Amino acid sequence: MKQIVVIGAGTGGMPAAYELQEKLGKRCQITVVNNSEHFQFVPSNPWVAVGWREAEEISFPIRPYLEKKGIGFIASPVSHIDAANSQLTLADGQQLGYDYLVITTGPKLAFDEVPGAGPAGGYTQSICTLQHALHANAAYMTFLEQPGPIIIGAMPGASCFGPAYEFAFIVNTDLRRRKLRHKVPITYVTSEPYIGHLGLGGVGDSKSVLESELRNNDIKWICNARTTQVEPGQMHISELADDGNVRKEHTLPFAFSMMLPAFRGVDPVAAVEGLCNPRGFVLIDEYQRSKQYRNIFAAGVCVAIPPVEATPVATGAPKTGYMIETMVTAIVHNIGAELDGQAAKAKGSWNAICLADMGDTGAAFVALPQLPPRNVNWFAKGKWVHLAKAAFEKYFMHKMKTGSSEPVYEKYVLKLLGIERLDHHD
Repeated sequence: MKQIVVIGAGTGGMPAAYELQEKLGKRCQITVVNNSEHFQFVPSNPWVAVGWREAEEISFPIRPYLEKKGIGFIASPVSHIDAANSQLTLADGQQLGYDYLVITTGPKLAFDEVPGAGPAGGYTQSICTLQHALHANAAYMTFLEQPGPIIIGAMPGASCFGPAYEFAFIVNTDLRRRKLRHKVPITYVTSEPYIGHLGLGGVGDSKSVLESELRNNDIKWICNARTTQVEPGQMHISELADDGNVRKEHTLPFAFSMMLPAFRGVDPVAAVEGLCNPRGFVLIDEYQRSKQYRNIFAAGVCVAIPPVEATPVATGAPKTGYMIETMVTAIVHNIGAELDGQAAKAKGSWNAICLADMGDTGAAFVALPQLPPRNVNWFAKGKWVHLAKAAFEKYFMHKMKTGSSEPVYEKYVLKLLGIERLDHHD
């Protein structure tokens, strides 16, 4: 029986395990290795950070749900990947062989690239993990006792801008509800060349819509922002012109700040010779397979995707949920094809679909394909998106607990947007 190991049990790894088990489980033993006992629904972290969600509402223990489906589970970080010999060494010393390895680890958070950044020894908060969101919530509750300026945004090299916009608008709404908004100047600081770039070169009217929302909610902004250092209560920012030269230097005061970091690949993956690019992201072919090791596949934030365009301050391209879902499906079909002695032919989608909460309204965008020029380039806002994302949270959590391999984005989000289906080859 073939051994398939999935590293990572997030929004890519859990669906991968369920789909592999359903499609290939009679011929393969599926084992998931994760550095935590618990699944976390990362898109809900902005709500946790302001106290709109409790940790237990967006997380659950992984083991009983995987084992119920006949999937093995090991809660231990991976310390070394011997790709040449198809073997993992775990932090507890255990060794695990595999015939196929599926990497869905997500990223390493590169707070170290900006001195003073990050919640561990730094002065900014994060919503990238549930633990970070809980830490941010504690800091936010303390902040509410003595409100002051807030800075929210994304550091140089960041690629996931949606949660930063979400958090800015969620904090704005929460402060209004608490009757404290008048005491809190908010500045959105981003490495994007313009508001609504999103690492995608903009989507539809994203620039004008998001600028209007920021303006209507009294949120100032600085784009082309190269955050250079964070100190207690102040952030140093070089604002660049389009030619890359410094246009203006800023030193902004803050009483609370949440800044999304740039990403790198996680250490044991990045350390494998020939597997990754210099940032530690897995280099894959069109079939989600490593270019160096034919029995290693990867999906999600850990894969290497080039930036959409060169920008004065470095920005990366995001990997949205729908894209990750199609990557996972492609991997399952391609491993199945190899087991049948056939060539891999399934491809993940480079389409981007997103629901973003904005406190009491929301924004949705569709970019087909993700890289311009596009066949569909659509951006819209409305209260329905806020309600839809809350409903999707419950829907996704239910699917992860029931072990369904049903494609949740294609089943739920596309239907919600009135799109019947997207060809994965688009």
